[in-house]
Amino acid sequence: MEDTRIELEILGLSSSHSSAHSYALILGEKNGRRRLPIIIGAFEAQAIAIEVEGIRPNRPMTHDLFRNFAIEFNIRIIEVMITELREGIFFAYILCECNNVRKKIDARPSDAIAIAVRFNAPIYTNEKVLQEGGIVLKDSFYTSAQEESPPEQKQSRELTIAERIERLKAQMNEALQNEDYELAARLRDEIKRLESLT
Repeated sequence: MEDTRIELEILGLSSSHSSAHSYALILGEKNGRRRLPIIIGAFEAQAIAIEVEGIRPNRPMTHDLFRNFAIEFNIRIIEVMITELREGIFFAYILCECNNVRKKIDARPSDAIAIAVRFNAPIYTNEKVLQEGGIVLKDSFYTSAQEESPPEQKQSRELTIAERIERLKAQMNEALQNEDYELAARLRDEIKRLESLT
């Protein structure tokens, strides 16, 4: 399952309602209904936004400097891969090529994506990351990306957890309708934690 490559596209950026210094970067599965929200810093959000919008700053920013450096030394950016989600933190690498030699460079997803947009490089993840961190759009509502199991009889001791999960899902739907992607991501993580207890 981990080796399944899934291409993503940037759907948008949303400012955080709880912090002036963070944003939610929304990635979407190409030709699919799953969304992957990633909380990133203001600098990385700006670096992605100005490139996506085609804005050219007067002087090169850090990611522009990396692009200029790579071009000067004939380094190609092949792709970006978001490899895993561990304890709420996403991990990624940038696949580069120079003189027919390919190397994977460890990077934060926000930096990797800021570089990918400057090289028109594809962004990928795997099925495991989307299962653990994604949100599925179903009939105009979002649910956990993990496929919900068919309704089954649950023991009474599990009922409290099940009710809490349903309440959190409703809160996550409301947060997404209000475009509060940071809150939706936190609620998603809590839902995953509770689901692991059942």
